[in-house]
Amino acid sequence: MGKTLFDKIWDKHVVTTVEGGPTQLYIDRHYCHEVTSPQAFQGLRDRNLKVMRPAKTYCIPDHNIPTKHQDQPIADQVSRNQVETLTKNANEFGLSLFGLGHPKNGVIHVVGPENGLTLPGMTIVCGDSHTSTHGAMGAVAFGIGTSEVEMVLASQCVLQAKPKRMRINVEGNLAASVTAKDMALYIISRITTGGATGYFVEYAGQAVRNLSMEGRLTLCNLTIEMGARGGMVAPDETTFTYLKGRDFAPKGKDWDEAVTYWQTLKSDSDAIFDKEITFNAADIEPMVTYGTNPGMGMGISGIIPTIDQVDAASRISYAKSLEYMGFKPGEKMLGKQVDYVFLGSCTNGRIEDFRAFAAYVKGKKKASNITAWLVPGSWAVAAQCQAEGLVDILNEAGFELRQPGCSACLAMNDDKIPAGKYAVSTSNRNFEGRQGPGARTILASPLVAAAAAVYGCITDPRL
Repeated sequence: MGKTLFDKIWDKHVVTTVEGGPTQLYIDRHYCHEVTSPQAFQGLRDRNLKVMRPAKTYCIPDHNIPTKHQDQPIADQVSRNQVETLTKNANEFGLSLFGLGHPKNGVIHVVGPENGLTLPGMTIVCGDSHTSTHGAMGAVAFGIGTSEVEMVLASQCVLQAKPKRMRINVEGNLAASVTAKDMALYIISRITTGGATGYFVEYAGQAVRNLSMEGRLTLCNLTIEMGARGGMVAPDETTFTYLKGRDFAPKGKDWDEAVTYWQTLKSDSDAIFDKEITFNAADIEPMVTYGTNPGMGMGISGIIPTIDQVDAASRISYAKSLEYMGFKPGEKMLGKQVDYVFLGSCTNGRIEDFRAFAAYVKGKKKASNITAWLVPGSWAVAAQCQAEGLVDILNEAGFELRQPGCSACLAMNDDKIPAGKYAVSTSNRNFEGRQGPGARTILASPLVAAAAAVYGCITDPRL
Protein backbone atom coordinates (compact mmCIF):
# COMPACT_ATOMS: atom_id res chain seq x y z
CA MET A 1 0.00 0.00 0.00
CA GLY A 2 1.26 3.47 -0.88
CA LYS A 3 2.06 6.26 1.54
CA THR A 4 0.53 9.67 1.99
CA LEU A 5 2.72 12.75 1.75
CA PHE A 6 2.35 13.21 5.49
CA ASP A 7 3.49 9.65 6.21
CA LYS A 8 6.55 10.00 3.99
CA ILE A 9 7.82 13.02 5.90
CA TRP A 10 6.73 11.88 9.37
CA ASP A 11 8.19 8.39 9.04
CA LYS A 12 11.53 9.77 7.86
CA HIS A 13 11.80 11.85 11.05
CA VAL A 14 10.87 9.20 13.62
CA VAL A 15 13.63 8.66 16.20
CA THR A 16 11.81 6.21 18.45
CA THR A 17 8.23 5.20 19.13
CA VAL A 18 6.95 4.49 22.61
CA GLU A 19 4.78 1.38 22.54
CA GLY A 20 1.23 2.51 23.16
CA GLY A 21 2.51 6.08 23.44
CA PRO A 22 3.86 8.99 21.43
CA THR A 23 6.50 9.22 18.73
CA GLN A 24 9.82 10.95 19.30
CA LEU A 25 10.02 13.12 16.19
CA TYR A 26 13.16 14.90 14.98
CA ILE A 27 12.60 18.59 14.15
CA ASP A 28 14.37 20.26 11.23
CA ARG A 29 13.37 23.87 11.90
CA HIS A 30 12.29 25.55 15.12
CA TYR A 31 10.88 29.07 15.18
CA CYS A 32 10.67 31.01 18.47
CA HIS A 33 8.78 34.21 19.23
CA GLU A 34 8.63 36.34 22.35
CA VAL A 35 5.37 35.11 23.89
CA THR A 36 5.73 31.34 24.26
CA SER A 37 9.49 30.98 24.74
CA PRO A 38 10.61 32.76 27.97
CA GLN A 39 9.66 29.92 30.32
CA ALA A 40 11.26 27.39 27.96
CA PHE A 41 14.61 29.16 28.09
CA GLN A 42 14.35 29.51 31.84
CA GLY A 43 13.73 25.77 32.02
CA LEU A 44 17.04 25.19 30.25
CA ARG A 45 18.82 27.39 32.78
CA ASP A 46 17.16 25.63 35.69
CA ARG A 47 18.44 22.29 34.38
CA ASN A 48 21.83 23.67 33.31
CA LEU A 49 21.18 22.67 29.69
CA LYS A 50 22.30 24.18 26.40
CA VAL A 51 20.36 24.31 23.13
CA MET A 52 21.24 21.06 21.40
CA ARG A 53 21.42 22.37 17.81
CA PRO A 54 21.42 26.18 17.82
CA ALA A 55 21.58 26.43 14.02
CA LYS A 56 18.12 24.88 13.76
CA THR A 57 16.34 27.60 15.79
CA TYR A 58 15.43 31.11 14.61
CA CYS A 59 14.04 33.73 16.98
CA ILE A 60 11.71 36.45 15.66
CA PRO A 61 9.62 38.81 17.82
CA ASP A 62 6.29 39.58 16.17
CA HIS A 63 3.25 39.44 18.48
CA ASN A 64 4.08 42.38 20.75
CA ILE A 65 5.96 44.69 18.44
CA PRO A 66 4.39 48.05 17.49
CA THR A 67 3.58 48.84 13.87
CA LYS A 68 4.61 52.49 14.17
CA HIS A 69 7.83 54.09 15.45
CA GLN A 70 9.76 50.83 15.68
CA ASP A 71 12.94 52.89 15.97
CA GLN A 72 11.81 53.99 19.42
CA PRO A 73 11.61 51.95 22.66
CA ILE A 74 8.39 49.94 22.95
CA ALA A 75 6.04 51.98 25.12
CA ASP A 76 4.14 49.09 26.71
CA GLN A 77 6.26 47.67 29.53
CA VAL A 78 5.03 44.08 29.21
CA SER A 79 5.59 44.03 25.45
CA ARG A 80 9.01 45.64 25.80
CA ASN A 81 10.04 43.11 28.44
CA GLN A 82 9.00 40.14 26.30
CA VAL A 83 10.85 41.41 23.23
CA GLU A 84 13.97 42.25 25.25
CA THR A 85 13.84 38.84 26.94
CA LEU A 86 13.80 37.07 23.57
CA THR A 87 16.84 39.10 22.52
CA LYS A 88 18.65 38.18 25.73
CA ASN A 89 17.77 34.49 25.38
CA ALA A 90 18.82 34.31 21.73
CA ASN A 91 22.16 35.94 22.51
CA GLU A 92 22.82 33.81 25.58
CA PHE A 93 22.09 30.53 23.82
CA GLY A 94 23.72 31.45 20.50
CA LEU A 95 20.58 31.48 18.35
CA SER A 96 19.86 33.41 15.16
CA LEU A 97 17.73 36.47 15.91
CA PHE A 98 15.76 38.63 13.49
CA GLY A 99 15.00 41.24 16.12
CA LEU A 100 13.15 44.53 15.98
CA GLY A 101 14.89 46.69 13.39
CA HIS A 102 16.43 43.70 11.59
CA PRO A 103 15.69 43.72 7.82
CA LYS A 104 14.37 40.15 8.11
CA ASN A 105 12.01 40.94 10.99
CA GLY A 106 8.28 40.42 10.56
CA VAL A 107 5.66 37.80 11.29
CA ILE A 108 7.39 34.43 11.74
CA HIS A 109 5.03 32.61 9.39
CA VAL A 110 5.72 35.14 6.66
CA VAL A 111 9.47 35.48 7.26
CA GLY A 112 10.22 31.73 7.28
CA PRO A 113 8.90 30.87 3.80
CA GLU A 114 10.00 34.10 2.09
CA ASN A 115 13.61 33.55 3.21
CA GLY A 116 13.78 29.88 2.26
CA LEU A 117 14.07 28.78 5.88
CA THR A 118 10.94 26.71 5.36
CA LEU A 119 11.56 23.95 2.83
CA PRO A 120 9.70 20.90 1.48
CA GLY A 121 10.13 17.70 3.45
CA MET A 122 10.94 19.45 6.72
CA THR A 123 9.42 18.98 10.14
CA ILE A 124 8.76 22.45 11.55
CA VAL A 125 7.48 23.60 14.95
CA CYS A 126 6.84 26.88 16.72
CA GLY A 127 5.06 27.87 19.91
CA ASP A 128 2.19 29.22 17.83
CA SER A 129 -0.89 27.43 16.52
CA HIS A 130 -0.62 28.92 13.03
CA THR A 131 2.66 27.13 12.37
CA SER A 132 0.45 25.04 10.08
CA THR A 133 1.10 27.83 7.53
CA HIS A 134 4.48 26.32 6.62
CA GLY A 135 2.81 23.10 5.45
CA ALA A 136 2.03 24.93 2.22
CA MET A 137 5.65 24.30 1.22
CA GLY A 138 5.19 20.54 1.54
CA ALA A 139 6.35 20.31 5.15
CA VAL A 140 4.92 18.75 8.31
CA ALA A 141 4.46 21.88 10.42
CA PHE A 142 2.50 22.29 13.63
CA GLY A 143 2.24 24.42 16.74
CA ILE A 144 3.58 23.32 20.13
CA GLY A 145 3.23 24.45 23.74
CA THR A 146 5.88 26.09 25.89
CA SER A 147 6.97 22.84 27.56
CA GLU A 148 7.47 21.37 24.09
CA VAL A 149 9.45 24.44 23.03
CA GLU A 150 11.84 23.60 25.86
CA MET A 151 11.90 19.97 24.73
CA VAL A 152 12.90 20.94 21.19
CA LEU A 153 15.54 23.40 22.38
CA ALA A 154 17.08 20.72 24.60
CA SER A 155 16.84 17.69 22.32
CA GLN A 156 15.87 18.83 18.79
CA CYS A 157 12.99 16.37 19.15
CA VAL A 158 9.40 16.49 20.33
CA LEU A 159 7.03 13.81 21.59
CA GLN A 160 3.88 13.66 19.48
CA ALA A 161 1.00 11.28 18.90
CA LYS A 162 0.74 10.56 15.20
CA PRO A 163 -2.47 12.11 13.84
CA LYS A 164 -4.84 10.53 11.35
CA ARG A 165 -4.70 11.63 7.73
CA MET A 166 -7.38 13.56 5.87
CA ARG A 167 -7.39 14.77 2.27
CA ILE A 168 -9.53 17.73 1.24
CA ASN A 169 -9.94 18.07 -2.53
CA VAL A 170 -11.18 21.27 -4.12
CA GLU A 171 -11.90 20.58 -7.76
CA GLY A 172 -12.59 22.99 -10.61
CA ASN A 173 -11.68 26.65 -10.84
CA LEU A 174 -12.31 29.49 -8.43
CA ALA A 175 -14.43 32.30 -9.87
CA ALA A 176 -13.10 35.83 -10.28
CA SER A 177 -12.61 37.68 -6.95
CA VAL A 178 -12.70 34.39 -5.02
CA THR A 179 -9.44 33.76 -3.18
CA ALA A 180 -7.64 31.18 -1.07
CA LYS A 181 -9.03 32.93 2.02
CA ASP A 182 -12.55 32.38 0.73
CA MET A 183 -11.73 28.74 0.00
CA ALA A 184 -10.50 28.24 3.56
CA LEU A 185 -13.47 29.98 5.19
CA TYR A 186 -15.85 28.00 2.98
CA ILE A 187 -14.28 24.68 3.97
CA ILE A 188 -14.38 25.57 7.67
CA SER A 189 -18.03 26.65 7.40
CA ARG A 190 -18.86 23.27 5.85
CA ILE A 191 -16.95 20.92 8.13
CA THR A 192 -17.10 23.13 11.28
CA THR A 193 -14.33 24.23 13.64
CA GLY A 194 -14.03 20.67 15.01
CA GLY A 195 -14.44 18.75 11.78
CA ALA A 196 -10.74 17.96 11.35
CA THR A 197 -9.86 17.34 15.00
CA GLY A 198 -7.29 14.55 15.26
CA TYR A 199 -6.25 14.82 11.61
CA PHE A 200 -3.42 16.24 9.55
CA VAL A 201 -4.90 17.60 6.34
CA GLU A 202 -3.48 17.42 2.83
CA TYR A 203 -5.10 19.81 0.36
CA ALA A 204 -5.41 18.61 -3.22
CA GLY A 205 -7.43 19.11 -6.37
CA GLN A 206 -7.27 21.45 -9.34
CA ALA A 207 -8.25 24.60 -7.43
CA VAL A 208 -5.51 23.98 -4.85
CA ARG A 209 -2.87 23.26 -7.49
CA ASN A 210 -3.81 26.50 -9.24
CA LEU A 211 -3.20 28.59 -6.11
CA SER A 212 -0.11 30.76 -5.90
CA MET A 213 2.39 30.05 -3.13
CA GLU A 214 0.90 32.92 -1.13
CA GLY A 215 -2.56 31.43 -1.55
CA ARG A 216 -1.41 28.03 -0.37
CA LEU A 217 0.18 29.63 2.70
CA THR A 218 -3.15 31.31 3.49
CA LEU A 219 -5.05 28.04 3.06
CA CYS A 220 -2.71 26.04 5.32
CA ASN A 221 -2.65 28.87 7.86
CA LEU A 222 -6.38 28.45 8.48
CA THR A 223 -6.27 24.64 8.76
CA ILE A 224 -5.92 24.91 12.52
CA GLU A 225 -9.30 26.68 12.64
CA MET A 226 -11.10 23.46 11.78
CA GLY A 227 -9.39 21.60 14.59
CA ALA A 228 -6.66 19.93 12.53
CA ARG A 229 -3.12 19.41 13.75
CA GLY A 230 -1.84 20.95 10.55
CA GLY A 231 -2.29 21.25 6.81
CA MET A 232 -0.07 20.74 3.80
CA VAL A 233 0.15 20.93 0.01
CA ALA A 234 2.41 18.71 -2.07
CA PRO A 235 5.36 20.69 -3.46
CA ASP A 236 5.42 21.27 -7.23
CA GLU A 237 6.80 23.73 -9.77
CA THR A 238 4.94 26.57 -8.04
CA THR A 239 6.83 25.73 -4.84
CA PHE A 240 10.20 25.36 -6.54
CA THR A 241 9.85 28.60 -8.49
CA TYR A 242 8.93 30.45 -5.30
CA LEU A 243 11.91 29.06 -3.38
CA LYS A 244 14.64 29.32 -5.96
CA GLY A 245 17.14 32.03 -5.06
CA ARG A 246 15.74 32.65 -1.58
CA ASP A 247 18.46 33.52 0.92
CA PHE A 248 18.45 30.26 2.88
CA ALA A 249 17.32 27.93 0.07
CA PRO A 250 19.88 25.47 -1.34
CA LYS A 251 22.10 26.76 -4.15
CA GLY A 252 23.81 25.22 -7.17
CA LYS A 253 24.27 21.45 -7.02
CA ASP A 254 22.55 21.35 -3.61
CA TRP A 255 19.48 22.95 -5.22
CA ASP A 256 19.34 20.34 -7.98
CA GLU A 257 19.64 17.51 -5.46
CA ALA A 258 16.99 19.07 -3.22
CA VAL A 259 14.49 19.44 -6.09
CA THR A 260 15.07 15.82 -7.10
CA TYR A 261 14.07 14.77 -3.58
CA TRP A 262 11.22 17.27 -3.31
CA GLN A 263 9.65 15.87 -6.48
CA THR A 264 9.09 12.58 -4.61
CA LEU A 265 7.05 14.36 -1.94
CA LYS A 266 3.52 13.54 -2.99
CA SER A 267 0.95 11.02 -1.89
CA ASP A 268 1.16 7.74 -3.77
CA SER A 269 -1.74 6.95 -6.08
CA ASP A 270 -2.76 4.01 -3.89
CA ALA A 271 -2.34 5.85 -0.57
CA ILE A 272 -5.33 5.55 1.73
CA PHE A 273 -6.53 8.45 3.86
CA ASP A 274 -8.54 8.01 7.03
CA LYS A 275 -11.02 10.54 5.66
CA GLU A 276 -11.47 12.24 2.32
CA ILE A 277 -13.74 15.16 1.36
CA THR A 278 -14.27 16.85 -1.99
CA PHE A 279 -15.65 20.32 -2.70
CA ASN A 280 -16.48 22.11 -5.94
CA ALA A 281 -14.64 25.41 -6.38
CA ALA A 282 -17.61 26.79 -8.34
CA ASP A 283 -19.71 26.70 -5.15
CA ILE A 284 -17.42 29.20 -3.39
CA GLU A 285 -18.07 32.94 -3.43
CA PRO A 286 -16.40 35.72 -1.42
CA MET A 287 -16.93 34.83 2.24
CA VAL A 288 -17.54 36.75 5.46
CA THR A 289 -18.02 35.56 9.03
CA TYR A 290 -20.99 36.68 11.10
CA GLY A 291 -20.22 35.05 14.45
CA THR A 292 -17.43 34.47 16.94
CA ASN A 293 -15.58 31.51 15.45
CA PRO A 294 -14.20 31.00 11.94
CA GLY A 295 -16.77 28.30 11.21
CA MET A 296 -19.58 30.85 11.36
CA GLY A 297 -19.02 31.94 7.79
CA MET A 298 -21.28 32.52 4.79
CA GLY A 299 -21.18 33.61 1.19
CA ILE A 300 -21.28 37.39 1.08
CA SER A 301 -24.54 37.42 -0.89
CA GLY A 302 -26.35 35.15 1.54
CA ILE A 303 -28.19 35.63 4.82
CA ILE A 304 -27.25 34.76 8.39
CA PRO A 305 -28.73 31.32 9.18
CA THR A 306 -31.92 31.17 11.20
CA ILE A 307 -32.10 29.23 14.46
CA ASP A 308 -33.90 26.26 12.85
CA GLN A 309 -30.95 25.89 10.43
CA VAL A 310 -28.52 25.45 13.33
CA ASP A 311 -27.80 22.13 15.03
CA ALA A 312 -29.91 21.87 18.20
CA ALA A 313 -26.87 21.36 20.42
CA SER A 314 -25.30 24.58 19.16
CA ARG A 315 -28.27 26.94 19.41
CA ILE A 316 -27.45 28.48 22.79
CA SER A 317 -23.88 29.33 21.79
CA TYR A 318 -25.14 30.46 18.38
CA ALA A 319 -27.57 32.93 19.95
CA LYS A 320 -24.87 34.16 22.32
CA SER A 321 -22.50 34.70 19.41
CA LEU A 322 -25.02 36.75 17.43
CA GLU A 323 -25.83 38.82 20.50
CA TYR A 324 -22.16 39.64 20.93
CA MET A 325 -21.88 40.62 17.27
CA GLY A 326 -25.12 42.62 17.30
CA PHE A 327 -26.55 40.60 14.40
CA LYS A 328 -29.85 38.77 13.94
CA PRO A 329 -30.73 35.49 12.20
CA GLY A 330 -32.02 35.97 8.66
CA GLU A 331 -30.21 39.28 8.13
CA LYS A 332 -27.99 40.06 5.18
CA MET A 333 -24.37 40.98 5.86
CA LEU A 334 -24.21 43.14 2.74
CA GLY A 335 -24.49 46.81 3.62
CA LYS A 336 -23.65 46.46 7.31
CA GLN A 337 -21.51 49.42 8.33
CA VAL A 338 -18.05 48.75 9.71
CA ASP A 339 -15.49 50.93 11.48
CA TYR A 340 -12.08 49.35 10.95
CA VAL A 341 -10.35 47.42 8.19
CA PHE A 342 -7.23 45.36 8.90
CA LEU A 343 -5.05 43.98 6.11
CA GLY A 344 -2.20 41.83 7.38
CA SER A 345 -1.27 38.97 9.76
CA CYS A 346 0.28 35.58 9.01
CA THR A 347 -2.89 34.82 7.06
CA ASN A 348 -2.93 37.70 4.58
CA GLY A 349 0.18 39.81 5.10
CA ARG A 350 2.03 38.78 1.92
CA ILE A 351 2.76 40.73 -1.25
CA GLU A 352 -0.09 39.09 -3.19
CA ASP A 353 -2.54 40.36 -0.57
CA PHE A 354 -1.30 43.94 -0.87
CA ARG A 355 -1.38 43.74 -4.65
CA ALA A 356 -5.04 42.65 -4.53
CA PHE A 357 -6.00 45.36 -2.05
CA ALA A 358 -4.17 48.07 -4.02
CA ALA A 359 -5.65 46.94 -7.34
CA TYR A 360 -9.16 47.28 -5.92
CA VAL A 361 -8.70 50.71 -4.30
CA LYS A 362 -6.79 52.20 -7.24
CA GLY A 363 -8.63 55.30 -8.43
CA LYS A 364 -11.00 55.15 -5.45
CA LYS A 365 -10.96 56.73 -1.97
CA LYS A 366 -11.12 55.36 1.55
CA ALA A 367 -14.51 55.87 3.19
CA SER A 368 -14.49 58.62 5.83
CA ASN A 369 -15.92 56.31 8.52
CA ILE A 370 -13.12 53.75 8.13
CA THR A 371 -9.90 53.48 10.10
CA ALA A 372 -7.61 51.26 8.04
CA TRP A 373 -4.52 49.43 9.30
CA LEU A 374 -2.48 48.03 6.43
CA VAL A 375 0.35 46.02 7.95
CA PRO A 376 2.83 44.08 5.79
CA GLY A 377 3.91 40.71 7.16
CA SER A 378 7.60 41.53 6.84
CA TRP A 379 10.05 44.23 5.83
CA ALA A 380 10.57 42.33 2.57
CA VAL A 381 6.84 42.70 1.80
CA ALA A 382 7.00 46.40 2.73
CA ALA A 383 9.97 46.90 0.39
CA GLN A 384 8.14 45.11 -2.42
CA CYS A 385 5.08 47.32 -1.91
CA GLN A 386 7.33 50.32 -2.30
CA ALA A 387 9.20 48.96 -5.32
CA GLU A 388 6.01 48.02 -7.18
CA GLY A 389 4.37 51.39 -6.61
CA LEU A 390 1.66 49.96 -4.37
CA VAL A 391 2.45 52.48 -1.64
CA ASP A 392 1.73 55.34 -4.04
CA ILE A 393 -1.60 53.80 -5.07
CA LEU A 394 -2.57 53.27 -1.43
CA ASN A 395 -1.55 56.80 -0.40
CA GLU A 396 -3.52 58.31 -3.28
CA ALA A 397 -6.60 56.40 -2.08
CA GLY A 398 -6.14 57.63 1.49
CA PHE A 399 -4.32 54.67 3.02
CA GLU A 400 -0.91 54.37 4.64
CA LEU A 401 1.36 51.40 5.14
CA ARG A 402 2.32 50.62 8.71
CA GLN A 403 5.43 48.72 9.86
CA PRO A 404 5.51 44.90 10.00
CA GLY A 405 4.14 42.89 12.91
CA CYS A 406 1.19 40.77 14.02
CA SER A 407 -0.72 44.02 14.65
CA ALA A 408 -4.51 43.78 15.00
CA CYS A 409 -4.67 40.02 14.57
CA LEU A 410 -4.64 39.81 18.35
CA ALA A 411 -4.75 42.27 21.23
CA MET A 412 -1.09 41.96 22.30
CA ASN A 413 0.16 45.27 20.94
CA ASP A 414 -1.15 48.80 20.46
CA ASP A 415 -3.33 47.94 17.45
CA LYS A 416 -6.56 47.13 19.28
CA ILE A 417 -10.10 47.52 17.91
CA PRO A 418 -12.21 49.54 20.40
CA ALA A 419 -15.10 47.86 22.21
CA GLY A 420 -18.27 47.63 20.16
CA LYS A 421 -16.60 48.57 16.89
CA TYR A 422 -16.74 46.37 13.79
CA ALA A 423 -13.57 45.33 12.00
CA VAL A 424 -13.31 43.59 8.66
CA SER A 425 -10.13 41.64 9.23
CA THR A 426 -7.98 39.50 6.95
CA SER A 427 -6.60 37.63 9.98
CA ASN A 428 -7.58 34.14 11.14
CA ARG A 429 -9.70 34.38 14.28
CA ASN A 430 -12.87 36.22 15.20
CA PHE A 431 -13.16 35.09 18.84
CA GLU A 432 -14.73 37.42 21.38
CA GLY A 433 -12.14 40.03 22.30
CA ARG A 434 -9.53 38.60 19.94
CA GLN A 435 -8.79 42.03 18.43
CA GLY A 436 -9.45 43.92 21.67
CA PRO A 437 -11.96 43.72 24.55
CA GLY A 438 -15.44 43.96 23.06
CA ALA A 439 -14.18 44.17 19.47
CA ARG A 440 -16.41 42.65 16.78
CA THR A 441 -14.47 40.88 14.05
CA ILE A 442 -15.65 39.92 10.57
CA LEU A 443 -13.12 37.70 8.81
CA ALA A 444 -12.72 38.20 5.07
CA SER A 445 -10.29 38.21 2.16
CA PRO A 446 -8.14 41.20 1.16
CA LEU A 447 -10.59 41.95 -1.67
CA VAL A 448 -13.61 42.04 0.65
CA ALA A 449 -11.55 44.15 3.08
CA ALA A 450 -10.68 46.57 0.28
CA ALA A 451 -14.31 46.92 -0.74
CA ALA A 452 -15.33 47.58 2.87
CA ALA A 453 -12.57 50.18 3.19
CA VAL A 454 -13.79 52.05 0.12
CA TYR A 455 -17.53 51.91 0.77
CA GLY A 456 -17.56 51.86 4.58
CA CYS A 457 -19.73 48.75 4.78
CA ILE A 458 -19.75 45.08 3.83
CA THR A 459 -19.59 45.17 0.04
CA ASP A 460 -19.34 42.45 -2.59
CA PRO A 461 -16.03 43.05 -4.43
CA ARG A 462 -17.52 41.47 -7.56
CA LEU A 463 -19.96 44.35 -8.00
